[in-house]
Amino acid sequence: MQEQSLFDSPTFQIDKKIRLIELFGGIGSQAMALRDLGVDFETYKLVEFDKYAIKSYNKIHDTNFPILDIRNIKGKDLEIREREKYCYIMTYSFPCTDLSVAGKMKGMSKEDWKNGQSTRSGLLWEVERIINELPKEELPDVLLMENVPQVHAEKNEAEFDSWLEFLRGKGYQSFTRDLNAKDFGIPQNRDRCRAPTRHRRG
Repeated sequence: MQEQSLFDSPTFQIDKKIRLIELFGGIGSQAMALRDLGVDFETYKLVEFDKYAIKSYNKIHDTNFPILDIRNIKGKDLEIREREKYCYIMTYSFPCTDLSVAGKMKGMSKEDWKNGQSTRSGLLWEVERIINELPKEELPDVLLMENVPQVHAEKNEAEFDSWLEFLRGKGYQSFTRDLNAKDFGIPQNRDRCRAPTRHRRG
């Protein structure tokens, strides 16, 4: 498979140090990817609820992040500032528990989230709330989502399209692609949907 940039249409270049904000950060696999690529970045903010994941993250990345519940995070907590010095990338690989074919596939209904009956995958809409709380000048430069391909399957297609429309309304341009780890030198057959999103400033 020919290697392609996730931002190949159009070309996107980052010329500042990256401040990485990880929502649903787990043990920091996205931070590890940037590290392995030799990218100039800092692990700036981490939002993760699982105490074991937090313990592993801090050990791996030599950090001291606390346990945080995304439902208690406000937009201002991201502390996006000094835009002239930093490029902000925010990852939001929300739980696939209720999307995956390995689970009960309850979906990620926004309506259920509004009514307080959200599935774990419905935590996506907490990301929407946080973004809505940010003024335009404090929006992250790049958003990056990774999830199972079922995130845009027929059952969840309307919700996913609604999400992409929300991002467009905030001035973002999204590029969605399903990729398999085996095509990138990883000895594992693992399909995932990647959706990098860059902000069109101006």
